[in-house]
Amino acid sequence: MIVDMPATTTGAVTKRLIRLRENNGVITMGRVLTLVVCTLDSSEAEDAIDAANDASREHPCRVVVLARGDRDAETRLDAQIRVGGDAGAAEVIVLRLQGELIAHESSVVIPFLLPDTPVVAWWPRGAPEFPSKDSVGRLATRRITDATFAADPQATIRKRRGSYAPGDTDLAWSRITYWRALLAAAMDEPPFEPIESVTVSGLRNEPALDILAGWLAIRLGCPVRRHSGALEVRLHRPSVSIAIERPQTGRTATLTRTGDPDQRIALARRETRDCLAEELRRLDADEIYAEALAGIEKVTYE
Repeated sequence: MIVDMPATTTGAVTKRLIRLRENNGVITMGRVLTLVVCTLDSSEAEDAIDAANDASREHPCRVVVLARGDRDAETRLDAQIRVGGDAGAAEVIVLRLQGELIAHESSVVIPFLLPDTPVVAWWPRGAPEFPSKDSVGRLATRRITDATFAADPQATIRKRRGSYAPGDTDLAWSRITYWRALLAAAMDEPPFEPIESVTVSGLRNEPALDILAGWLAIRLGCPVRRHSGALEVRLHRPSVSIAIERPQTGRTATLTRTGDPDQRIALARRETRDCLAEELRRLDADEIYAEALAGIEKVTYE
């Protein structure tokens, strides 16, 4: 069910939610968090809603979408309520802001936060420089950004260390979860020699590779080089080299180890909805992510 409410107020939207709950059995019981999605404009809101709906099947929640309109237009709030099959396992409230309301996003959001549940803020694109200091970010215990879609992804992920606060994370980090698991498993086999150096290559504008290189640098304490080229991570030991490579648009990776037959491994690029669902599983500070950000400074770029 989709209910449109043009030129409305937060009070009117709240009352309509209550009527829907009473008349149609729409309830908020069982919601484990409030996910606030801050979009740059209405055109990108639908993709974000689709990803949030998919993630909500694992994490039932109320989704509040802030879609910014024209700052110079007349001040106006257009709302839309989505429940039932149009909202996955969530309850979606889309708030389209125009005029002066854009400067008061947190005031618009507060009436829709579920009581006694965590708040997660997600910026699919155009995240603030300091998410924890943003008006919406201050309401949240968990703040999710995505450097992948920034104008300069590599520079953006490098800046995340300076703006980091406990509770921050980036979807570029969850995009490499399976890569990290495969590399850890590959190193946990004989010969148990120290890693002498690491090479990480791939697209220059793929921030997931930068934070992967940072994670390897901080964990292994060895030289790590990052350069553009085919998508590959290569670990060098005194007698054995280990490499995982995959075509840029492929779904299957190849694990090679000196002296052993090649292994084929399913390793498709992770979709935003999968990364979002993973980040919603934990609401505490991610210390490993913070360490990986610090490790980027130890990486040599070629």
